[in-house]
Amino acid sequence: MIPAPHIAEAVAWRRQIHRNPELGFAEHDTAAFIAAKLGEWGYDVATGVGRTGVVGSMTKGTGNRAIGIRADIDALPITEASGVEWSSQQPGRAHSCGHDGHIAVALAAARALAGAEFDGTLRFIFQPAEENEGGGREMVADGLFTRFPVDAIYAMHNWPGLPPGTLVARDREMMAAFGTFEVALTGRGAHGAMPHEGADTLLAASHIVTALQSIAARNVSPLRSSVVSVTQVHGGDAWNVLPETAVIRGTTRWFDPEIGDLIEARMGAIVTSVAAAFDCTADLRYERRYPSTLNTPENAAIVRRLGAEAGLEVVDTDPSMAAEDFAFMLDHVPGCYFWVGAAKEGTNPGLHSPRFDFNDAILGPAAAFWVRLAQAELGGA
Repeated sequence: MIPAPHIAEAVAWRRQIHRNPELGFAEHDTAAFIAAKLGEWGYDVATGVGRTGVVGSMTKGTGNRAIGIRADIDALPITEASGVEWSSQQPGRAHSCGHDGHIAVALAAARALAGAEFDGTLRFIFQPAEENEGGGREMVADGLFTRFPVDAIYAMHNWPGLPPGTLVARDREMMAAFGTFEVALTGRGAHGAMPHEGADTLLAASHIVTALQSIAARNVSPLRSSVVSVTQVHGGDAWNVLPETAVIRGTTRWFDPEIGDLIEARMGAIVTSVAAAFDCTADLRYERRYPSTLNTPENAAIVRRLGAEAGLEVVDTDPSMAAEDFAFMLDHVPGCYFWVGAAKEGTNPGLHSPRFDFNDAILGPAAAFWVRLAQAELGGA
């Protein structure tokens, strides 16, 4: 058990971090706070890993096994509307995904494990820039697993769609791969009263948006998962002018690599041909951001077993079509990414909502689970 005063202190840390959110690769104060705490408890601390990441390592006994526990530390470019006393004091930045809670949970566990028994090497990995910017990829590229080798790695995410006391650790697919796209259309501007004199980029954009939906609906098997979502359409400034240019932006999601290939190929064909049909040209910029988050079944089984032993309700759900850059770490090392239920009573805003705030009631049990897993993996249980 983690002493109640230590959990109360971790809640205070969480709220302090919540008040002062920092965006990806700018988590300087957050990283300094983490490094100071780890150093206070006797961890060997490395900073600046993957630009603003922190790794705290501790070895006990003679065991050769090493495990990593990862927590993400960045905030989102969102204006908070939660109304809590500890709301963000930084305009346009908020911990609306609960990474402040992930930090506090990991720190509470690190503190407890510093005084606990285990046999091997324990590494707490505090990763920057999970939200879209690929901090996990940057840490791996910066030699994370050569400088700080581990035999397995784990990551926990609060999940407000599930009640507290529940845990999900799927074999294989947990989170989808994702890409982003931008279509820049060029036509001929014209007066809105004389559209025949122009090449209407907004009309072309409208048909492209509709046609892109055929990829998931007609090109991908209904037994396999895919998403193509247009999230932005920009063009025009005046009521009576057909704009010469327009821009479409959005995101794509998939699990199987061949589906990712298919989405990209079909998108290129659709954008080019539909634009040409309306006498416009189109430039498609497509970027694959994160691969699929695929758990190693053996490590997922460990998480489920320990969860059940801890009295958690281990449930099975569908994977999420959201994405997670812990995938880059799982591409190199066996491990498991899992969800812990974090719903609150009453209104329960979801992740990335401006009204979201981490559920402090799960902080103690989540930290205790990290302690249980570390000792089970390193022979200290």
